[in-house]
Amino acid sequence: MKPRMEFWKAAPNAYKAMMAMDAYLHESVDIALLHLIKLRASQMNGCAYCIDMHWKDARAAGETEQRLYGLDAWREAPYYSDRERAVLEWTEALTNIQDGHAPEAVYHAVRVHFSDKELADLTWAIAAINAWNRVAIGFRSEAGSYRVRAHG
Repeated sequence: MKPRMEFWKAAPNAYKAMMAMDAYLHESVDIALLHLIKLRASQMNGCAYCIDMHWKDARAAGETEQRLYGLDAWREAPYYSDRERAVLEWTEALTNIQDGHAPEAVYHAVRVHFSDKELADLTWAIAAINAWNRVAIGFRSEAGSYRVRAHG
C-alpha cells in the first residue's frame, strides 16, 4: 500500500501537538504499561504501522516476546499482572467504545490500581494512540519502516 501523504508536513502544528502529548506521556506513565496500551489498541484498530512501531519499541524497552505474542489473548495468558490486566481492559473499553461506552465494572476494576492522576494519564495515552492509529490508517503509513530510537 502506498502512503497517501506526509501528514506531518501538511499539518505541522497538529503533529507537534501530538508529539508534545507523547513526550508528556513518556514522562508520566510507566513505560511498560504505555507500550502495552499502544500495542493493544493498535492491534484492535488494525494499524499495521503502529503495531510494527510499538512492538519494536516494547522489545527495545525490555518487553519479552512471550508477553508480546500473548497480548492478543491477555485474558487467557498467565504472565500479565492484575494491574496490567486492568489497564488492558480499560484500553479495550475505550478503544471499542461502541460496545458499552466504558462500563462501570471496567472503570471500577482499573480504579483499584491507579490514582486519579495515573488513571487520567493512562486515559490520555489510550486516546492518543487511538488518534495516531486513525491518522496512520487514514494516510496509509508504511508498516515496517519504523526504526527504534534510544530508550532511557
